Amino acid sequence: MTFDAWSEELAAAVLEPCQGDETMVLVALQTLQERFGFVPAEGVPLVARLCNVSRADVHGVLSFYHELRTSPPAGRMVRVCRAEACQAVGARDIERAFADAGHPVGSHSESLSVEAVYCFGNCALGPTVEVDGTLHGYCTEEIVAEALR
Repeated sequence: MTFDAWSEELAAAVLEPCQGDETMVLVALQTLQERFGFVPAEGVPLVARLCNVSRADVHGVLSFYHELRTSPPAGRMVRVCRAEACQAVGARDIERAFADAGHPVGSHSESLSVEAVYCFGNCALGPTVEVDGTLHGYCTEEIVAEALR
């Protein structure tokens, strides 16, 4: 997946549909992330200005949603569900396997980021792991290793 390099002019252009609408802060942040791979610090005042809200309002939305990133993504992204239903059926074993491989949950390297998520809404198929945006249910350590190949 490739992303554009940050440019305020390009960002303002892709955010045109959000301009003047204070209800579009989340959509604006998602749009920036889709285009640039993350929401850079320069995006906060831009979104605030275009959506007619304060920087604090934008930062509040940005920090609330765990899907939004404020730094460039790693080459690969793994997100492990930590909600109770997934923990009950083995999510901790998957986390341990990542930790044993040198990639504990919460770690970020150039090649791999492993993050915790609190529910994908896929509880019946837990434990759930997302690899590069694709959900995998009934996960085992082997399934995750295969998905990363």
